[in-house]
Amino acid sequence: MSGRDDNLPADGGAHDPLGSGSNAPHAKLRRLRALMWKEARQIVRDPSSIAMGVILPLVLILLFGFGLSLDVKDVPLAVVVQQPSSEATSLTATLQLSSYFHPRLLHAMPPAEQQLMSGQVDGILVIPNDFAARVAAGNGQLQLVLRGSDANSARIIEAYVEGAVGLWTAQLGELGQTHVSNAAAGPVQVQVRLWFNEANDSRYFLVPGLVVLVMTLIGALLTAMVMAREWERGTLEALLVTPVRSDEILLGKTLPYFLLALMGFALCALSAKYLFHVPLRGSLWVLFGASMLYTLVALGIGLLISSWVKSQLVASQLTMLATFMPAFMLSGFLFDLRSMPALVRVVTYLLPARYYVALLQSVFLAGDVWSVIIPNTLVLALMAALLAFGSRAVMRKRLA
Repeated sequence: MSGRDDNLPADGGAHDPLGSGSNAPHAKLRRLRALMWKEARQIVRDPSSIAMGVILPLVLILLFGFGLSLDVKDVPLAVVVQQPSSEATSLTATLQLSSYFHPRLLHAMPPAEQQLMSGQVDGILVIPNDFAARVAAGNGQLQLVLRGSDANSARIIEAYVEGAVGLWTAQLGELGQTHVSNAAAGPVQVQVRLWFNEANDSRYFLVPGLVVLVMTLIGALLTAMVMAREWERGTLEALLVTPVRSDEILLGKTLPYFLLALMGFALCALSAKYLFHVPLRGSLWVLFGASMLYTLVALGIGLLISSWVKSQLVASQLTMLATFMPAFMLSGFLFDLRSMPALVRVVTYLLPARYYVALLQSVFLAGDVWSVIIPNTLVLALMAALLAFGSRAVMRKRLA
């Protein structure tokens, strides 16, 4: 059984209850208002939609923002002092005064190795027997053993230890003593300055990416089950016999959820600025415009899947697979895209989250860098247009 053609009224144009001529602008506007009002009432009657659009983004940004961090602090580190000396004592004191370490003093390797294997410590710093003599001779050496099961944390801990040893050797230099040869101090010193993240806080990098994840999740899920719900309840059949056209149905169902998603974005942006203190160095209007565009893309993906699948469960699962997981793994939010294989990097160019991550990180941390903003915005605009046409093509006003 199939319905009428999408370009004709339900009864061939003999009667138009919404105005004289279903193609008249005022008739289209009345139909669109009626659809938006219907969908708005549906949102009000369904608390889960409001929870997903308003409460879920706040919960996610709090959980991810406070729970996810690339910073390593209070590292449990076993310090094996094989022979006590003033040099070993001062180096140990430097580690104890650092907020990055929680050192455990030992005098032999076997107990330290046992603690490393059992997970009680993340590394072992060995101060050898001849450390004081080697320092006096100008070729002091230390051994650092790290847990390699978490390679990223191991690299961070290595850098922290090198920094602490470098600070200690600089203090020795100020006292006129001999430098440790492998320390980060010498005749040439590097003055490091971090652009865009002077505090070296991982939240500056993570929170804009978290906004992308939250907007992807709520934007796609809000519309992923819209059409599927109509199919399951059988209410779409009643809608199909009216003069309402497919593009009006899609637009009428998208706009209320678009406004709801923007409310979620506002909560995310306010949390990033005032809760996590991430600086906003770019224009607020650029941030809002780029976010509106990405919201349309996310809604378009959910609406396309919802128009194609007639089951809410299948629609929600497909949406998670097509949006949230790629946005988390392949957008550059958590992993550097340049370190990925070439084939995977090619796939990332198909993901809208990649472009939104670049936009947010630029606007939040660097400012209005137009060489980044313009191309990424154009790609998102193109994706939004393609998804709109794709949703209209899939959601024909016909009964299967």
